[in-house]
Amino acid sequence: MNKMSLYRVVFSFLLVCFLGQVAAQKDIQIKTSVDKNKILIGEPLKFTVEIVVPSKYNGRLPVIDTIEHFEFLQPAQIDSFFEAKSKAIKTVYTLTSFDSGHWVIPSFVLNAKVKSDTIPIDVAFSPFNPEQEYHDIKDIIEVKEKEKKDWLWYAVAGTVLILLLIYLLLRKKKKPVPVAALALNAYEEAMKQLAELKKQNLPGKDFHTRLVEIFKLYVLRKKNILSLQKTTDGLVMQLRMIMPDKDKYNQLQQALQLSDFVKFAKYQSAVEDDTIAFETMKNTIQYLEQLP
Repeated sequence: MNKMSLYRVVFSFLLVCFLGQVAAQKDIQIKTSVDKNKILIGEPLKFTVEIVVPSKYNGRLPVIDTIEHFEFLQPAQIDSFFEAKSKAIKTVYTLTSFDSGHWVIPSFVLNAKVKSDTIPIDVAFSPFNPEQEYHDIKDIIEVKEKEKKDWLWYAVAGTVLILLLIYLLLRKKKKPVPVAALALNAYEEAMKQLAELKKQNLPGKDFHTRLVEIFKLYVLRKKNILSLQKTTDGLVMQLRMIMPDKDKYNQLQQALQLSDFVKFAKYQSAVEDDTIAFETMKNTIQYLEQLP
């Protein structure tokens, strides 16, 4: 083999490796965006994170629970979309800031070569309008003395007013001191929300979306698992380590997968399906509550 042929072989090998690496990076993407880059102090801001990975991707996804200079106003809204070779996860966070200034939402890393862009955010007080008309300081206006009136009328009116106030105060009943509502623990809150959900008679998609939200919130509060940001696959894998009862684990996995199919319009659930999913989530919460 001459030198020219050797160069061609080496060049072709390097080109194939480079193109394969580029194609692999295209299959893994992370994109962040906001609905506005300037907010007033305390004003809500929508921060969206969109991640696309291969369907069999086992790498770690970024966990976003704190951003410097910003506060989370409510739990994140998570949607997942599945295709033959990939899956997409869209998470919407509602943020605000009480620190005025120019801040930057940092980039979030999927791997060494895939990360999101940084996003600048300006936080300001109520904007000053330079075009607003200025008003000069006015001189003090002298008050003209009113003509003297008969002081007796003032005395009579004042006495009547005082007697009326005393009568109303004595007549008014003391209101009972309101008893502060006791904060519910994770289990009590979950049972209360499940009971309310059962009464609402929501359509299939809304029913399963709310059912999974209640379960994920309980897992977050009770077991400190960041369940609100996890997909169904990620959540059941983590629950598997704390659920020794294999039958209960399999029933929960089936219920969560059913809810995903209904939420993403891949399956029209029957009333019996909704009932089984509801009872499975409820029984799982009761089971987890008994675990140490």
